[in-house]
Amino acid sequence: MTDLPIERHDIKGRDGLPIAVHVVGEGRDLVLIHGYFSNAWTNWIRYGHAEKLVAAGFRLILPDLRGHGESAKPHDAAAYPPDALTDDNLALVEQMGLTDYDLGGYSLGARTTVRMLARGATPRRVILAGMGLRGLVKTLDKGGYYKNVLTNLGTFERGTSEWMTEAFLKTTKGDPVAMLNILNTFVDTPEQVIAGFQQPTEVICGVDDQDNGIAQELVEILPNGRYVEVPGNHMNAVTRKELGQAMVDFLTA
Repeated sequence: MTDLPIERHDIKGRDGLPIAVHVVGEGRDLVLIHGYFSNAWTNWIRYGHAEKLVAAGFRLILPDLRGHGESAKPHDAAAYPPDALTDDNLALVEQMGLTDYDLGGYSLGARTTVRMLARGATPRRVILAGMGLRGLVKTLDKGGYYKNVLTNLGTFERGTSEWMTEAFLKTTKGDPVAMLNILNTFVDTPEQVIAGFQQPTEVICGVDDQDNGIAQELVEILPNGRYVEVPGNHMNAVTRKELGQAMVDFLTA
């Protein structure tokens, strides 16, 4: 959906880098973080999830991660230190004065959410979508795959996983140099840290999605976790209306 009135804010991320933040709706604050190669519009607005959540009474705060969307995309590797995305989003919480809010993300957004929790963020409720345990404790497990795609653009056979990943990068007008640097920001979170998260947490995953490990394994170590399955795989579960509905159901229960 594109007819929602969207306010553009800019915050200063780690090292002062401009981070674009899109704000839509009124009500309880909900920060949602998009996935790798994507942006706030593609993950949350395009397929109607934002509209559902706004109708349910939420003010959505949707950052574009550094290197993505309308945020700064420096090519200098020094701009992508470990946990830079976490630093940026903790800065967002502080600079936007959020104290009573919910937090979630899809794929890399879920991983960033977990890093925020590990470093002291205190949302009331948490959504981890498109994420399993392995993608949190071994964050570079698929790093080689993405490096291969980003350093061999234009060489993949049509229909292959690599070709589809490259096609998605083109759709979101992603910057390959920035995307490659983003891999350096990944930080593992130990199982025992994840097992200490007390917030009610919904883990939402596509029935055919094991890209980041097994979602049920993540639920098993969360003290207050629940699992919701939606149709699709890692690439297309985020486009399904069931994802937005699962989020609404959890946050309004």
